[in-house]
Amino acid sequence: MIHRQFRGMGVALITPFKEDGSVDYAALIRLVDYLLQNGADFLCVLGTTAETPTLTTEEKNEIKRLVIERVNGRMPILLGCGGNNTQAIIDSLKQDDFTGVDAILSVVPYYNKPSQEGIYQHYKAIATATDLPIVLYNVPGRTGVNMTAETTLRIARDFPNVIAIKEASGNITQMDDIIKNKPDNFDVISGDDGITFPLITLGAVGVISVIGNAFPREFSRMTRLALQGDYANALTIHHRFTELFNLLFVDGNPAGVKAMLNAMGFIENRLRLPLVPTRITTYEKMRQILQTLNIKY
Repeated sequence: MIHRQFRGMGVALITPFKEDGSVDYAALIRLVDYLLQNGADFLCVLGTTAETPTLTTEEKNEIKRLVIERVNGRMPILLGCGGNNTQAIIDSLKQDDFTGVDAILSVVPYYNKPSQEGIYQHYKAIATATDLPIVLYNVPGRTGVNMTAETTLRIARDFPNVIAIKEASGNITQMDDIIKNKPDNFDVISGDDGITFPLITLGAVGVISVIGNAFPREFSRMTRLALQGDYANALTIHHRFTELFNLLFVDGNPAGVKAMLNAMGFIENRLRLPLVPTRITTYEKMRQILQTLNIKY
């Protein structure tokens, strides 16, 4: 079953920028190499963490091309392909080149605030427009609307190419409901680093991680141990990162992980407006934690 490759620790890949604001493609390739060498199981390209709304079509196409070329089949690629205009997504699915892409990640429509029936019809239209595997993405904190467990399960049962959901509702009861009642060929993936461990103990199959950009070896090890049922050792790693989870998101995503990658010497600490870098106080706390973690990179 092809979709079972989206297990373990996937990384929500950032987009590095140079000081002049242009995409730093060389830094992007270095980061992809780092993730390939340090235990990442798959890559999520052009998602929220990539600051995709601020990228031009040309930049998005070049990032997709470069990452696919660099990965060269060594790990699965999940490509962000969502929006709040259903027809535009269908047009993209029919016209764009998805060679080298293993599945698409499609977020619940944002800003429009559709009803549950509207969400269902949106995904029905997408699922019937492509043969590509589809991963749903529920993140009400960003979209303004929550896709209920009932709607998620209805979509999962009705469309065989809808293979998983990235769940970032923060509602453990809702996620547990999905895990408990889902079809066998449908997976639940954590969309939140901080609850990956407890969610795996309930039956999730992994995470699409932000912190994994910076600490792929450690976070993939935590994920792997939890999936193997070695909860004691997984919990030890989880607790090492607890304070960092909070710092990474206190000033928004991907500002936190970009600050961390900058402190590690990977990238410039640059985002595109309307996003701005973390506060100096957050940055300094991250540097201090980085020193205490004593992680080689």
